[in-house]
Amino acid sequence: MHEALLAVRDLKIEAKIYPQGEAPRDVTIVDGVSFKLQKGKVLGLIGESGAGKSTVGLSALGYGRGGIRITGGEVLLNGQDILKLGKNGLRSLRGAKVCYVAQSAAAAFNPAHRLGEQVIEASVEHGIMSREEARERATYLFRVLGLPNPESFGERYPHQVSGGQLQRAMTAMALCPNPELIVFDEPTTALDVTTQIDVLAAIKHAIEETGVAALYITHDLAVVAQVADDIMVLRNGKTVEYGTARQIIEAPKEDYTKALVSVREMQHEEAADQTKPLLKLDNISAAYSNVVQVLFNVSMHLPKGQTLAIVGESGSGKSTLARVITGLLPPSEGKIVFEGEDLPKALAQRTREQLRRIQMIYQIADTAMNPRQTVRDIIGRPLTFYYGMHGRKKTERVAELLDQIEMGPQFLDRYPAELSGGQKQRVAIARALAAKPDLILCDEPTSALDPLVAEGILKLLMRLQAETEISYVFITHDIAIVRAIADSVAVMHRGRLVRFGPKHVALSPPFDDYTDLLLKSVPEMRIGWLEEVLKTRRMESAGN
Repeated sequence: MHEALLAVRDLKIEAKIYPQGEAPRDVTIVDGVSFKLQKGKVLGLIGESGAGKSTVGLSALGYGRGGIRITGGEVLLNGQDILKLGKNGLRSLRGAKVCYVAQSAAAAFNPAHRLGEQVIEASVEHGIMSREEARERATYLFRVLGLPNPESFGERYPHQVSGGQLQRAMTAMALCPNPELIVFDEPTTALDVTTQIDVLAAIKHAIEETGVAALYITHDLAVVAQVADDIMVLRNGKTVEYGTARQIIEAPKEDYTKALVSVREMQHEEAADQTKPLLKLDNISAAYSNVVQVLFNVSMHLPKGQTLAIVGESGSGKSTLARVITGLLPPSEGKIVFEGEDLPKALAQRTREQLRRIQMIYQIADTAMNPRQTVRDIIGRPLTFYYGMHGRKKTERVAELLDQIEMGPQFLDRYPAELSGGQKQRVAIARALAAKPDLILCDEPTSALDPLVAEGILKLLMRLQAETEISYVFITHDIAIVRAIADSVAVMHRGRLVRFGPKHVALSPPFDDYTDLLLKSVPEMRIGWLEEVLKTRRMESAGN
């Protein structure tokens, strides 16, 4: 075994926190983490939010973000402790020997400059190669990463390419200076499932072509299983389990790792009778500013006490359909029928009772709550608005709702900033339930959450449905969630409904091309899945 390219030994990282009304204090956020990484190999760092994944990854660049300090241990790159390099030493290291690929490519590029110039900038500035050599290398990398027209791709500006292409361009930027190590920090999390596979395949191919070593940070075990040689599972800043990718996926030893591996196994048996609609959408078309048409003749229905999953990638019209149902975007054509009656198209024309019966849970709970209001105020507002509740009666009902979402009255006087992501989403659910609605529109309410937390939210929603006969329209791009909760499924593509029916029909062949692509793009938690998908795609392309 060769000496490791990267060896992290007993890493300890601290941060200063400032609790309300208390003196500042230091907390340990990474505690005694050790690992080795050989040249040309990939180590996956997996864990929930706050586990320390990104913090550990950034330590490979000798970087502590947001007041974080590396207080112990060693980070050895080719035997040299980079923590002892000083500012100038680190400056010559970053962007040359160690490079970083962030989650959001859009934030990594300057919109005023062409992509090619930004991709080669570090290579030229560090004196690694001439501008001409760097341009040749960039073109080579564009080709390796499967970008269109590699010779002229660099002439484009960031806004002229898709999200997936921008993410690959950022990978090219990291690979351009011929680094020894790349830190990939959730590089496909913000992408649609169909795009994610292309980017994942491009990253894997580029690593194999260039022989670079990589740390791959993610909370999705199925994704990391496709690219990593070894996997380290982190929780609360400590190592839970560390082994080969195959061992972690196929024979996990620790309970926490076993829970991560089994998180996608939730199943829901669909309702037998789906004929009596609570909600019916009849030939809905809609446009923004009466100019840009985004929905085209969409029809579907949802029975009482059931879940309709609407799936499709970004721009397919899923969230726009939710805005139409709530009245935020009145349709230009078609009608919305709710329990046999036509609903007024615009929110302002609906009665308070009609508003009460349809509630919404948003993707990002943070943006849907007033940070200056307590949980008592947030959940209590609809109780006052719809039922005129005040005082002790209102507090008792808020406490009941907190019990219903498995949190309890001890959270009454907490502010959103004092809650975890999963707790915030539960409060958002309680606020929707406070109105006693017949229908809740759930717009990707678990996509920003860690897998185990998301699973808890889905189980909560299913239990509430069984207890109250509430109906859900659940908007998602995750087919695993569809299988876990849906009775019926609608597949949207570019504003049109391409497939609709009971789950067992909608998710069974024969498929239209788009649904087939969508279903084949969901990563499976097994080694070699990515290669199988790419091989199938190549064979299908050859056959066409």
